[in-house]
Amino acid sequence: MTAATLDRLPLPLLRSGKVREVYEVDADRLLLVASDRVSAFDVVMNERVPYKGAVLTQMTAWWLRQLGDRVPHHMIAADASAIVAEVPALAPHRSALAGRAMLCMRTDVFPVECVVRGYLSGSAWKEYSLRGTLAGEPLPAGLRQSDRFDPPRFSPATKAQSGHDENIPVAEVARRLGASVAAELERLSRLVYSRGRDLAAARGIIIADTKFEFGRDRAGAIRLIDEVLTPDSSRFWAADRYTPGGPQPSFDKQPLRDYLDAERRAGRWNGEAPPPALPAHVIGATSTRYLDAFVRLTGAPLSLTDL
Repeated sequence: MTAATLDRLPLPLLRSGKVREVYEVDADRLLLVASDRVSAFDVVMNERVPYKGAVLTQMTAWWLRQLGDRVPHHMIAADASAIVAEVPALAPHRSALAGRAMLCMRTDVFPVECVVRGYLSGSAWKEYSLRGTLAGEPLPAGLRQSDRFDPPRFSPATKAQSGHDENIPVAEVARRLGASVAAELERLSRLVYSRGRDLAAARGIIIADTKFEFGRDRAGAIRLIDEVLTPDSSRFWAADRYTPGGPQPSFDKQPLRDYLDAERRAGRWNGEAPPPALPAHVIGATSTRYLDAFVRLTGAPLSLTDL
């Protein structure tokens, strides 16, 4: 979907992020549209990755269908025909929205990212390697990078003013939101991660860590919202290549990251915007990774009709 097409949607644009637009349908519903934009190292690339937006949307929809019996969520519809039936004004844009749009209940979003870490990686490893802690709380001594946590760690985060996530103690969530809300967010996060981890493991994928967002609907119920267990919201590793004691190859944007790392080492990019131009083979390899992740997790190829 091009930016021009998005501009013509007959709905108020509430937010435009790195890879997603959020539109207001009415007081009770939102339309989330995932683009094919891709970011790495906090920089949005100029080129698009084909099918990426559809993979993120349809993978989230697939997970929500698996979880709906235990975890309330915000999805109303992720099929373009069903969305148009609910919002007839979008009928002229059906083909542009196909695969990448989700109609959702509107919620009041809790200002906390609910991170569950099954393995010691990313910002958790950086903090642990410096201070032996996670969000200021001690971890056992002698852990290696990419070691498995047993049980997984609930490790909430909040957005810093710079836009980067900041790990915070669980007690801080209770202080900000109340003990009962904090406990329910942790319970739901652990439940979703546990289900996702077990299903992915049976398909040869390790979900090393992931982040969830939750909101409260008009009736007061807490609902799972936004992306769920996608390559963009989670760290996916191939189980047959897992070797603790160092970084693991990522299952999603690894070709893109490898290319950008090479550009930095060669002195052709300083790691900030504007990014370097992406060769066609990097774009193609990254697109293939997203499509392959979808197939491996869901057991079926992404339907490319009208995409």
